[in-house]
Amino acid sequence: MKIFAYLYSDPLLESPPDEAIWGQDVDRVYRDLGTTTINQGGKKRPQLQQLLRDCQIKPPSYLLVRRLEELADSLQEVNDRLNQLEAFGILVIAVEQPYHSEQFKPFPSNPGQNQRETLRTDLINLLGEIQRNQRSRRIRQGHARNRIKALPPPGKAPYGYRRGKDRYVLDRTTAPLVKDFFEQFLLFGSLRGAVRYLEKKYSKKISVSTGRRWLTSPVYRGDLIYQGDQVTPDTHAPILSREEAAQIDRLLRRNCLLPTRTASAPRSLAGLAICQECQSPMKITRVTAPRRTKEYLYLNPTACPRRSKCKAIPYKDALEQTIESICRELPDAVDELIMPDLAGMKGAIAEQIKQKQSVLAQLPELVTSNVLDQETADLRAYKLRAEIAATQQRLAQLPPVNLKEIAQAVSIPQFWLDLSESERRFYFREFIRQIEFNRQENGWRLKLMFIF
Repeated sequence: MKIFAYLYSDPLLESPPDEAIWGQDVDRVYRDLGTTTINQGGKKRPQLQQLLRDCQIKPPSYLLVRRLEELADSLQEVNDRLNQLEAFGILVIAVEQPYHSEQFKPFPSNPGQNQRETLRTDLINLLGEIQRNQRSRRIRQGHARNRIKALPPPGKAPYGYRRGKDRYVLDRTTAPLVKDFFEQFLLFGSLRGAVRYLEKKYSKKISVSTGRRWLTSPVYRGDLIYQGDQVTPDTHAPILSREEAAQIDRLLRRNCLLPTRTASAPRSLAGLAICQECQSPMKITRVTAPRRTKEYLYLNPTACPRRSKCKAIPYKDALEQTIESICRELPDAVDELIMPDLAGMKGAIAEQIKQKQSVLAQLPELVTSNVLDQETADLRAYKLRAEIAATQQRLAQLPPVNLKEIAQAVSIPQFWLDLSESERRFYFREFIRQIEFNRQENGWRLKLMFIF
């Protein structure tokens, strides 16, 4: 008993499947690769044509396919291929569809009325499924070709852009507004604060979730995104540079580690303070006296389980001690830090980018010399550009090489005292992961836990 198998895949839509997907041994597998082989020798599906010639000489007992629509591009052609194969006495089996040649023979042995109606219904359903799958594949192929050509996906352009002839174009009216939103987030590291700023200055009201989508959207970084995860890089003018995008990603990751709603809190110690005795996070409480404008700020545990509750700590004293401690301890903590060879890492990544760009530059010459056809070259160029963009993103996200110089610069008390509370909140979170307040008989002491 001889078994053949046939595989058809379009590299624009999927990776070529493994030949060992059948769950049993097959004598020979014929494989066609969609549009990249469509013009080989002027023949369409050359391996399928070879399969038909081999079946004329010595037909196998079985032919395995994944789905019947892989045999041709239209329903009529699929039917012709099935008739041609079954005329050779071959049993065609679709492993991902309820199709078996003998099941759909026109006159099975002694069929009953119910069996005929069931077979007719099954065949109609199967033909409908083949037609839908082929239509879906044609639509996806069209979208894939647009992606290879770096054309925008269907639909309305994102806020800040308008649709041009073949790409997104910056909207002069709304793009400055989006840019200002990004700059506000980069300056203070607060998503809710940037949303409030947008509404106050431009009367543009957006939700926090919309603001987060803006911050993470590849479109504002000059890339296109398809199907939720397939990114085509450098397709239009960006609003965000690669370095700014990497900084935004880092700030969003940092804010995820903070308690809810503290990323935009007005006080710099919000979300960082914790009581060492009861391990409860500490919130900032504001106290005012009747008919007086002066206010007093305190750090209070939010959920102290002790019967004798932990006492509040004056916020002003806690802030002064935090500044004094960070100026004293940060340089030593950075000196003890074992830093990787960042310069070497950046050089290696830059060399990888250079090599990929060199391969990309050679593709037009390979097409001219007929080593590659245009469709294969376009697909290879698309993949190379995606790899280059991902590598550039990795390069942008590496920490600065001069971390010790930065630590020395911010270890001056006057640097912290000259900042506003919002600016101080931003810089505290660049270095501090948590502040533990340890209560003692004569007061309290704090301990800084750095993020590195």
